[in-house]
Amino acid sequence: MYYPYFRGKQFELVTIREIAELLAESGFVPVIEPVKEALNGLERTLRAICDARGQVIVIVNPGYGDHSENGVDIAELLNDKFADADGVSVGVLLKNDMSVDDALAYYEQHNDKKPFFIHAGFTEPKALAERLGVDLDDTQHIFVADHAKKLYRKHFRGSRRILLDDGFRRRRNADHPESEDFSDLHITYEDEGMDGFGDFLIVGDDYSEGGGPAYAVAIHLTYIDPDRDDVMYIYHFVSITNDTPTNPAGKFGQALEKLIEKLDSGASNLFEGEAIREFRELHAKGHFPGLGYVKKLSMKHHVETLANYLD
Repeated sequence: MYYPYFRGKQFELVTIREIAELLAESGFVPVIEPVKEALNGLERTLRAICDARGQVIVIVNPGYGDHSENGVDIAELLNDKFADADGVSVGVLLKNDMSVDDALAYYEQHNDKKPFFIHAGFTEPKALAERLGVDLDDTQHIFVADHAKKLYRKHFRGSRRILLDDGFRRRRNADHPESEDFSDLHITYEDEGMDGFGDFLIVGDDYSEGGGPAYAVAIHLTYIDPDRDDVMYIYHFVSITNDTPTNPAGKFGQALEKLIEKLDSGASNLFEGEAIREFRELHAKGHFPGLGYVKKLSMKHHVETLANYLD
């Protein structure tokens, strides 16, 4: 049903490990695009998902990061350590520089791992569908909405189809509004003729190796508004100080104070699960855990929110 898309940085993988049981219980299937050369964190994450009897999709030809030129190490990890793991599937990323022959070669190579085609810039959908022929109905496809409009997706009718949208608008932290719309796919994906939906959580599809110093610190938290047709929105709790790249701990404290005020107002619509409880504990202790940790809590909260809504 829900397919959250993670790039395999440290805190993304830690997030998945911490919520592996929730993902499995909810029937959520994370998609992981490994971007770091070391794969020990990925292996631990896949173990956690398997131990929870969940499912996961691992992209074997990443578009970004250390494996973007050659994903053979990822394939070897899956073949050596997870060959018999029914919950581990392969993802084949279809970018604009790939041919139909390239796509089918990956598909045939990993056919025993229930591969998913992930459409993210591919330019030959009709030709691919025709080459798949009678096997089309047995294939699985994830479409990144910005790259695969309705006519594109139509070529794969009859197969299992997932629509993945990016609800996060990338801008300077200081320029974020307090709140804005995020997505309605959790409500409308079936109306789109899809079998499931996904997103890039509160991180967005834009990839960067690492951010520069934070002039403003923001806590991004999604919520579902029952008074507005259950559409998902996102809060951006932004620090007051944003004129220098110093004192991230103080800036986090300012952003956290805004979050706690919104929670205590009783009108936030934020789901108060484990992530929010931890934000409250950080506020009570006056502790800054680091920006990566804050992002992890926001991703965890996003999954908790959807799990609660779809339960």
